[in-house]
Order: sequence, then C-alpha cells, then structure tokens
Amino acid sequence: MQPGVFFDRDGVLNEDIGYLHERAKFRWTPGAREAVKAVNDAGYFAFVITNQSGVARGLYKEANIKALHTWMAEELAEIGAHIDAFEYCPHHPQAVVEIYRTSCTCRKPRPGMIIGLIDRFQVDPVRSFLIGDKVTDIEAAEGAGICGYLFDGPDLEHFVKRHLHDR
Repeated sequence: MQPGVFFDRDGVLNEDIGYLHERAKFRWTPGAREAVKAVNDAGYFAFVITNQSGVARGLYKEANIKALHTWMAEELAEIGAHIDAFEYCPHHPQAVVEIYRTSCTCRKPRPGMIIGLIDRFQVDPVRSFLIGDKVTDIEAAEGAGICGYLFDGPDLEHFVKRHLHDR
C-alpha cells in the first residue's frame, strides 16, 4: 500500500480569498506546486480535499470547481507534478440550492472525502497525513485515522518536506 498526502485547497495550496472559483483570482501559496512535486517524488499519492459550499450557496456551479481543478492540474504538469484525485464537497446544511442542502459525511470536519480516497486508492493510512489550515481539517484527518498538520506558512514546500522526512 502506498501512503498519501491530503492537501486542503484554500489556505494551503492557494491563497484563501473566500469562495474561489475563477482561475483569474487564483494565487498559489509560496512553494505549493513544488510541495506537490515533492510528494510525487517521494512516492506518495497527492490528493486535494476541499469544502466548496459556494455551490450550495448558489455562488457558482460544480462545473466552475472542475474547470479550476483542471487548470490547477495543467499548472502542476508544467513542473512535472500531479494530483492523483481532486475531491470536493458542494454540500451545506443551510444551502440555498436545495439539492445541496444536507448534512453529508464528506463535508469537513467529517472524514468522508479522506475515507473514500483511502478505500478507492488503497492508501496506507499509517504513513499518510493531511495538511490543512483549519481545525476542521485536522478533525477530518483524525476521523479518518491519519495524522493532520496545520499549515501556517510561509512556504508549503519546506513544510511538506519536513513532514515527509518525519515518516
């Protein structure tokens, strides 16, 4: 079994500007693309897990998220890096858009996205970890039985490499 690194998106891979869904407003955090490449080079799966309640709030569509993730993958490919899977939760208990109004198991702090990826990719949870910027990210990691680390900047590549070497 192969280990994985689970990246929160907004606030970890990119600057958190709130309800990001357009590549024109997207800004990588320092060392983000290089961090993904380091994870790839270390033989780990690289996953993105992100709550996207903007869909439930009617601010943008799932197609906007998918297009942004496709663009992110293209940007990563330019330096020989890749994400093995992008997972997002479009739900919210108080959603304006009725089809997204639910208390699902995938919305962090619940661990559904992580557990789903562990099962789908046969990930080794013992050697895997999550990098998030909120306590809810860490709670999701704990719920899935993996370690979680709070990223507080400034450089994601250095942060990731430090935790890869701890393993």
